[in-house]
Amino acid sequence: MTTHPSTPDPSPEPDEKLSLNTKLAYGAGDLGSAITANILGFFLLFFFTNVAGIGAGLAGSILLIGKIWDAVNDPIVGVLSDRTRSRWGRRYPWMIYGAIPFGITFFLQWIVPRFSNEPTANQWGLFWYYVAIAILFNTFYTIVNLPYTALTPELTQDYNERTSLNSFRFAFSIGGSILSVLLVIAIASQISNLEQQYLVIGAVCSVISVLPIFWCIWGTKDRVAVTEAQRQQTPEEAPIPLFQQLQIVFSNRPFLYVIGIYLCSWLAVQLTASILKYFVIDWMKFSDQVSNMVILAVQATALIMLFVWSRVSERVGKKAVYFMGMGVWIIAQAGLFFLQPGQMGLMYGLAIMAGFGVSTAYLVPWSMLPDVIELDELETGQRREGIFYAFIVLLQKIGLAIGLFLVGLSLETSGFIEAVSGEPPPVQPDSALLAIRVAIGPLPTLALIGGLILAYFYPITRDVHTEILLRLREKREAQRRGRDEG
Repeated sequence: MTTHPSTPDPSPEPDEKLSLNTKLAYGAGDLGSAITANILGFFLLFFFTNVAGIGAGLAGSILLIGKIWDAVNDPIVGVLSDRTRSRWGRRYPWMIYGAIPFGITFFLQWIVPRFSNEPTANQWGLFWYYVAIAILFNTFYTIVNLPYTALTPELTQDYNERTSLNSFRFAFSIGGSILSVLLVIAIASQISNLEQQYLVIGAVCSVISVLPIFWCIWGTKDRVAVTEAQRQQTPEEAPIPLFQQLQIVFSNRPFLYVIGIYLCSWLAVQLTASILKYFVIDWMKFSDQVSNMVILAVQATALIMLFVWSRVSERVGKKAVYFMGMGVWIIAQAGLFFLQPGQMGLMYGLAIMAGFGVSTAYLVPWSMLPDVIELDELETGQRREGIFYAFIVLLQKIGLAIGLFLVGLSLETSGFIEAVSGEPPPVQPDSALLAIRVAIGPLPTLALIGGLILAYFYPITRDVHTEILLRLREKREAQRRGRDEG
């Protein structure tokens, strides 16, 4: 279609508010990713050791390989999505074609095939099966999720509206996490066999995870069409080689702070998630259902606080909100180490306190990242949402891969005993119990303190961001005048 010079500029003003339907549709796009990520984070390591019967060291290695591949494919998909040209824009083709394989490969992770009657041979058969499925699943997860996250700066440039948009996104994200736990509780109440439980959980969650992706596409397409038309009308500078792009990305000082804040926050989340069931069952001496209720308490609190923090952020800014949430979370996380078996009330109290901070880990870093992208556009003349989103997730996943691998390795070296299918759960030695307590208390606490220090030095305030947008608008106007005069 030819665009005539007289066509009005379709770009929205930076302070234009998004409709409720657009925010809801955008938020729904994170539902499937949240459900699958939550199930994998809280249950996969436990599934490997206590259902599939894989040793903790091998199980940690599966997580390590999967996460490293997940990190490697992020920048590839990010760069390719930035360069995609289609009638659906840059991001939608990836989401459309990746959605169904994303659901199928998630389901395949919960099958326990039998490769041999000899235990060692069967362990290695399971290891390579789950490695292969992890690589496939993480590929399709990236294909769907990374272009989705890169839609944020294409929907709005308003500082507060981005925080609001991300509050909708993470409301669906935390809501999806809560839904996944409720599904686990409901399925577990009907099916006593653990292997069958996880098979049904995988099947149900895979279906529920795929459908909201198409809702997101349908509900945001009009708004994205406006910004896509604007982008196509704006002359692009010559493409920057990939190596030079990396230099620019990592010379962007605010971006480095966001990377650090995000990595520290999510390292704490993932360390806690991966070890929580062991902590509740093996140290606190409660049932598996109680561990699910603890997960529910954390995430329900995080969902409620997400909207509270979003409103508070409008008044005091993102950094202040992060400090408030992290302060409460650090107290809760450190307190878990000192809990003694049977202290159910204190355990739930600390879980609720942790939920206050978990919501800021969702909200604040992702609200900071679009501001960094605008600073990069001001300095380079190009918008590279894909590569920025790819590299923040790449570094996050490498860090998490190492962290989760070390958790599995520490369990293995501390004498953790994996379950044998059909037999009662084993009694863990004191060394394994201490490793579990350290993994849920001191280690996440240190990560959170690191994030707090980095947030203190983050330089893009509300006023700085307003100045960036003003200079960007002036630059674009100068480009348009130059094009008209030419």
